[in-house]
Amino acid sequence: MRKFRIALAQINTTVGDIPGNVEKILSRMEQCVDAGVNLVAFPELSISGYPPEDLLLKSQFLAENRRALNEIVAKSRGIGVVVGFADTEAGEVYNAAAVVFDGKLAGIYRKLFLPNYGVFDEDRYFRAGDTCPVYIVDGTSIGVSICEDIWHPIGPTVIQRSIGAEVIVNINGSPFQAGKRVFREKMLATRAADNGVFLAYVNLVGGQDELVFDGASMVFAPSGDVIASARQFEEDLLIADLDVEAVFRSRLKEPRPRKEDPNWYRDVGRPVLVQVSDWNAAPCDRPPVHGRAERPYDGAAEVYRALELGTRDYVRKCGFEGALIALSGGIDSSLVAVIAADALGSENVIGVSMPSRFSSEGSVTDTELLAQNLGIELWTLPIERTFDAMLETLAPRFTETEWGVAEENVQSRIRGNLLMALSNKFGMMALTTGNKSEMATGYATIYGDMSGGFAVIKDVPKLMCYELAEYRNSIGAKPVIPQNVIDKPPSAELRPDQLDSDSLPPYEELDPILKAYVEDDVSFDGILAMGWDAETVARITGLVDRSEYKRRQAAPGIKITPRNFGRDRRMPITNRWKPF
Repeated sequence: MRKFRIALAQINTTVGDIPGNVEKILSRMEQCVDAGVNLVAFPELSISGYPPEDLLLKSQFLAENRRALNEIVAKSRGIGVVVGFADTEAGEVYNAAAVVFDGKLAGIYRKLFLPNYGVFDEDRYFRAGDTCPVYIVDGTSIGVSICEDIWHPIGPTVIQRSIGAEVIVNINGSPFQAGKRVFREKMLATRAADNGVFLAYVNLVGGQDELVFDGASMVFAPSGDVIASARQFEEDLLIADLDVEAVFRSRLKEPRPRKEDPNWYRDVGRPVLVQVSDWNAAPCDRPPVHGRAERPYDGAAEVYRALELGTRDYVRKCGFEGALIALSGGIDSSLVAVIAADALGSENVIGVSMPSRFSSEGSVTDTELLAQNLGIELWTLPIERTFDAMLETLAPRFTETEWGVAEENVQSRIRGNLLMALSNKFGMMALTTGNKSEMATGYATIYGDMSGGFAVIKDVPKLMCYELAEYRNSIGAKPVIPQNVIDKPPSAELRPDQLDSDSLPPYEELDPILKAYVEDDVSFDGILAMGWDAETVARITGLVDRSEYKRRQAAPGIKITPRNFGRDRRMPITNRWKPF
């Protein structure tokens, strides 16, 4: 029986930290040598970090990335390695995977399909490859591909299978969004079964700016069944033994590939067969490794873990040790505080309460209870005197005008100013607390509650905030978010008896309309056909369009929906087109 031991090294890289990334890669390689692994695969562009964006336009960066590959090659004694890097040739840059074996560079695969949609912008940087190589490593035929390549039914996998590939290694930087893991798994299972190959999918893990990568690396049998899976949202090393002879047995029973005309798909890329190393029977004496299957997260738990990981990595990778959060006693700031405490440790989070004449007693006590439950420090800075001074300064111009949004926003901007002063003084990152529903409609104060370095729940609709709060309260020894925070009607508390519903439709109406308009691009008439009132839809879509200038100036935030503000949705600020 011919066994091939493969390892998927699910690592958390940092863009631009080439020495740090290489250190992680070499450490995992050493572990794999000790474990008798034939081949270990690392994620897409793992040497440079992913996505490197315009660093790819800097020749010095590209040269350092190549020198790092040379170091990895030199230290690859006794093992095969597939590692992602940025390749260059004749003035062109390629998203590439190096295939390394026992101190030598055996070959380079260059990504064929370059995504240029959603958060991806690869046409800006890369030239597409044109070959579909298969590498014979320790007697096993290995096809290598990169991320988007595996999503195409007629892609490099078909070419590589046609020239004998038994195992496909697909290296990835696949960003997280809620529910994507299930869809991804079904696609990969289909690709493995349709081609009768083992499919080893290794994904990046960690946060990079607005993106979170959830890991969840997997190995599929030729039947399409998952035979091993790694942890989600954590670094992991997944090792599996593949019964390579099962590929031959599987293909004997599957006649479809025999009926294919090679001319249908050869224009995808040129097939190339590369002999790397012959099969050695000695590895068969290794004690077998039984595939493990880690249980993934679903629903609110999955989103919560993505927010936690994204917050931890953004704060830490940007060089901060702790975070400041303006606590109002509301659901949004409470949720952000809990995520920050889980991500960074309670000792590294400070809540800042800044009550005014309009702050209810309940909001103040809810804030104090939240801080107590989390074990975080709470600083209280009343803003009343500052607010009076600002109103006095503005009085000559505000006289004989009615109290309105301007006076309300003065309070928010005082709070934003104080929070940023504390951040500046103590070197802690200020986290903003606005949700996606607010960002969409502009129900936020620019230079006020939008002030901060990172917007944790920027892509989380309001109703989902409640789901996440309920989820977090359901785990652990006791609830951490006071039930009153969840139960009370949401309010900005910038004027007497204020409620969000004074300015916005109920969130049960608002969030579905926003999803249709912002995420799904449903037309005005299409939204009306969903049963919503024309006046309400016109009002909401108008708010969305008028608030683009605010979103352009907002802090970056974690993407968890199919279309977030920032990397996904890109609308002009100056825009006279109306959907109604």
